[in-house]
Amino acid sequence: MKNVFKLSAMSLVLALSVSSYAAEHKHHANVSHEKGAQALSSDLRGLLTQEMISIQKAMMSMIPELAAGNYDKVAKIAKQIKESFILKQKLTKEQKRELHHKLPNRFVEMDGEFHKDAGMLAHVSQKKNAELANFYFSKMNNACVNCHAKFATHKFPAFITKDKKSEHHH
Repeated sequence: MKNVFKLSAMSLVLALSVSSYAAEHKHHANVSHEKGAQALSSDLRGLLTQEMISIQKAMMSMIPELAAGNYDKVAKIAKQIKESFILKQKLTKEQKRELHHKLPNRFVEMDGEFHKDAGMLAHVSQKKNAELANFYFSKMNNACVNCHAKFATHKFPAFITKDKKSEHHH
């Protein structure tokens, strides 16, 4: 029962994040007032956006599978997320150079940690370990929140702190 409550709470947070992301992405697609992804070329921003949307859909699809104990499906989805790592995609040498020069190191580290946790979720789901599966799903969701709060407040203004609001300019 405790896990069902946690999963319901995570589902609500994730659903709100997805709704916010979709609305904010349309409004702020061409705004460039933060370092990082906003400094990337439009092609690379497009790839990054596609990956984020795919990850969101995958995260949302895992919620009912976790709640139903369908760990084989969870493992499959988590493995797909793990393998979607943007820096491992087939990019041109120029695009790889651009990523390494324009994305903050912490962004790359956080992304790597997220995908590592997806691999762990796949592993523990294959073992049908409900407690650890929920733990890694929660950890992945927290990683999304932390990354959005640090690097994507232009898309997620709810994460703008009082200090950032005073610095925030259009």
